[in-house]
Amino acid sequence: KEPIDVSEVETKEAIFKRFATAAMSCGSISPEAHEAMAIAMNTIGGMSNSGEGGEDSKRYGTIKNSKIKQVASGRFGVTPEYLRSATEIQIKVAQGAKPGEGGQLPGHKVTPLIATLRHTVPGVTLISPPPHHDIYSIEDLAQLIFDLKQINPEAKITVKLVSTIGVGTIAAGVAKAYADRIVISGSDGGTGAAPLTSIKHTGNPWELGLSEAHNALKANHLREFVHVQTDGGLKTGLDVIKAAMLGAESYAFGTAALTLLGCKILRICHTNKCSVGVATQDEFLREHFTGTVERLISYFDFLAQDVREILATLGYRRIEDIVGRSDLLKVIDDEFAHKFDFSNVLRRINGIDTCQKESNVPFDDNKFEKALLKKVHRTIEKPNSPIKISETIRNVNRSFGTLISGEIAKYYGDKGLPDNSIIFNLNGIAGQSFGAFLSKGMNLYLNGSGNDYVGKGMNGGKIIINPMHQGEKFGGAGNTCLYGATGGKLYVRAAVGERFAVRNSGATAVVEGTGDNACEYMTGGIVAILGKTGVNFGAGMTGGLAFVYDEDKIFVDKMNQELIEAVRIDTDDTERERLFLKRLLIDYVNETESEKAVQILENYRSEIRNFWMVKPKNMTVLPLNPEQGD
Repeated sequence: KEPIDVSEVETKEAIFKRFATAAMSCGSISPEAHEAMAIAMNTIGGMSNSGEGGEDSKRYGTIKNSKIKQVASGRFGVTPEYLRSATEIQIKVAQGAKPGEGGQLPGHKVTPLIATLRHTVPGVTLISPPPHHDIYSIEDLAQLIFDLKQINPEAKITVKLVSTIGVGTIAAGVAKAYADRIVISGSDGGTGAAPLTSIKHTGNPWELGLSEAHNALKANHLREFVHVQTDGGLKTGLDVIKAAMLGAESYAFGTAALTLLGCKILRICHTNKCSVGVATQDEFLREHFTGTVERLISYFDFLAQDVREILATLGYRRIEDIVGRSDLLKVIDDEFAHKFDFSNVLRRINGIDTCQKESNVPFDDNKFEKALLKKVHRTIEKPNSPIKISETIRNVNRSFGTLISGEIAKYYGDKGLPDNSIIFNLNGIAGQSFGAFLSKGMNLYLNGSGNDYVGKGMNGGKIIINPMHQGEKFGGAGNTCLYGATGGKLYVRAAVGERFAVRNSGATAVVEGTGDNACEYMTGGIVAILGKTGVNFGAGMTGGLAFVYDEDKIFVDKMNQELIEAVRIDTDDTERERLFLKRLLIDYVNETESEKAVQILENYRSEIRNFWMVKPKNMTVLPLNPEQGD
């Protein structure tokens, strides 16, 4: 095409809307750097990304609020208010610089502020597991997307994937799982805290994954349903133009943004000794932070102008016109370039090249809970008029309580409603994610049983499940219950499945048996298990407590003893622990009429010898308050 005058090209403001800063948590980088990026992006109309470490609620609703909130495998800081404050919620499946590895925030970076944001204890190392423990299939991912669309119906749901062989197939599955956006993350940017082996030997350039994902979506007639973004070392206007031609509609910048804030790429982010105050929580070093919002704005201003000038020389007026136009790219005439076959990267499939839908609407419109939301809305508006509702629930009624919790969070944040404001008495079998992200003031009583993900991410309230058959031989809930919970109570008068209370950081729970990997990566909260557990109990557990009833003396062999220890509580100096457990069991009996708990309480002096208290080895002060019993 013939070049055009730059004045005919779309404005910088239109291009700014396509820019985002990449995910960096407040914890990995300093609050000053984190806030500077949010202010800059909100000023120009782009988006900043909170990363996976929560965000100070004082920033919500202000120019310091990150529009993109991340939900990663550690679920740190993920509460109803956090999710409700987002314009976009990003599920981080993996990271371009270290795919499949998870992450770690060393204890010396966990200051009191960071610990508060993440609902943990200062000074304790925080581990993000490699997988999301509620995503083991594309159907599981679809369920998480559905959960997030209930807690915040106004937000776009994004899934972040890594540029890798076969990412096209995964992207097609993500689109079918009703995500609104897909991010393809390349290996060229990346965290300075990633292991050197990962930086050098894992991940692929974004170009390879982006073209594969874009073409796979087109081949499956799915491209029109999802917006595609890319990141991974983008720096210049030329990078943006190439990304657009390979199929990306928006562009995220991580390393470039940090460098503008003063980062010298020393790659010592994990040591807490960043000399320029960017990637440290040390107050003395943070005083050396010289980054400014104006620098970032200036960079994006130059970048957008660069994009406009290149578009003008190509003869196009809008980025939209070149998205997916891989036919406009040519391999340079260079001996080294001729050694490679770029036909797959530059292949262009016929079809729609950009997202045409405002939202990728799920097949399940959740009519059941929408009808109940209308009934309880008066209580949400006027909390001094509590309400009780009785209803029958079926296993197709997924994420029950999440839509109403999101509405409570919209009005009151994580403070929620006064205790017992909304009570549901339900009969039947609940669908998946029963009580996910439950807000304070809401109680769910279920005469029946739950499926997977009961109480996932719950922040308050109560979930009481009373199956017809009680005890450890019967199931009352499925796998991955209480994953990432930050508060509330869960009582189940039967056994639950695998991965119970993974990454629990504040909920109190009593169940009568668990599967494998219970209390993995737990950082807070209290769990009592009145029956057998599976193997690998407490792997990576750095906070919280567990009381385990071990009549057959087989529990110690099932513990992962790397970070935790089991101690008896039948001695004179453990009266406080005994009193706490007794009060917890009395409350459990009041709610469930559990025969097992009644029998333990009637013979408490002798039965207490069968209990182990499991705690992290380096825990010196136990998080118990016997007065409250919770």
